Amino acid sequence: MAATAMFVEVLVVGIGFLTGLGILAAAVAGPDNTRNLAPVGGTPLAAGAALAFAYALGILVDRAADATLAPARRRLRTQSFPTSAAYARARSKLAEIPALAARADYARSRLRICRGWVLNSVLLTLATDLALVRYSVEHRALLLAAATVFGVLAAVGFYLAWHTITATGYRKLAIQTAPAAASALPSQPLAPAAPQNP
Repeated sequence: MAATAMFVEVLVVGIGFLTGLGILAAAVAGPDNTRNLAPVGGTPLAAGAALAFAYALGILVDRAADATLAPARRRLRTQSFPTSAAYARARSKLAEIPALAARADYARSRLRICRGWVLNSVLLTLATDLALVRYSVEHRALLLAAATVFGVLAAVGFYLAWHTITATGYRKLAIQTAPAAASALPSQPLAPAAPQNP
């Protein structure tokens, strides 16, 4: 189940990035070349290749987004865990509690999508702006402004969502695996002592 979820996450990120690349390629190629290539893009073979390429791109974008946001992630982690060893111990403890581990996996799934779409939003905004400049459209200035504002808001929104999910995940992990939390669990009653023979 976890492998399927990760496949979907990577594909969602990859499709977004591939869409941005497609818009960028259309903007660079221009209207005439794009019109000539359009029939090729609609074939089943092209669709299958695009899906496979989107998955591969999703892996690259996920790694690139993780590396880009690594300094912010480390700062957030140190607020809850002073050392990497303390964080590793907490992750190990969490794995022993299936219900909490499942919740953490769901949070990480949302986190991966948000961080990937930070980069996707930037690419889509730049590609859309370039396409609007290259193609003949009405109200170009208004569309450029709208696309840029929407793209910036999307990038900021995905970053803030990633930031919140990451900070909350570290904080919950620290609370759930703290020694005090473990000692607060109800203890099992002691078994009555067996009667001794006279």
